[in-house]
Amino acid sequence: MIAALKRWAVLPRAERWFFNAMHAVITLSGVAYFCMKYLMTTDDPFALVNHPWEPTMLSIHVFVAPLGVFLFGMVFRSHTLRKLLQASPVNRRTGLTSAGSFLVMTLSGYLIQVATSPAVIATAIWTHVATSVLFVIAYGVHLVIGYRVAYRGARQPAW
Repeated sequence: MIAALKRWAVLPRAERWFFNAMHAVITLSGVAYFCMKYLMTTDDPFALVNHPWEPTMLSIHVFVAPLGVFLFGMVFRSHTLRKLLQASPVNRRTGLTSAGSFLVMTLSGYLIQVATSPAVIATAIWTHVATSVLFVIAYGVHLVIGYRVAYRGARQPAW
């Protein structure tokens, strides 16, 4: 079975497309919500939100994120485990960085929704933001290195 897992570690096209599209929607809605919540102010002293689209961006982010977690599980099974069993360390560092930050990002995102202490919520929010930024950067670099390796056919140095 390990030999079968090691044979092929490239994601099928549909999994790759859905995974990247899902994370693009999650990232864009999260960035939009963050900007609306923390970087904008309203002139209305009685307003509950800083921008009319703020609740919509949060809803999109919270609705789509579990689908992204589901797809991450599929990718983990079909790609990450296989890559870990291979001897070649090409692109492993960025893959492990994005996987680790994804784990912390996911756990902190759920903690934001269930915590009741203001201190725990604030810590979870900033942990979520920091690990989200780390994930987006690490995964972006992981994609770039992966495309360079796949399309140039040469082994690139592992980061």
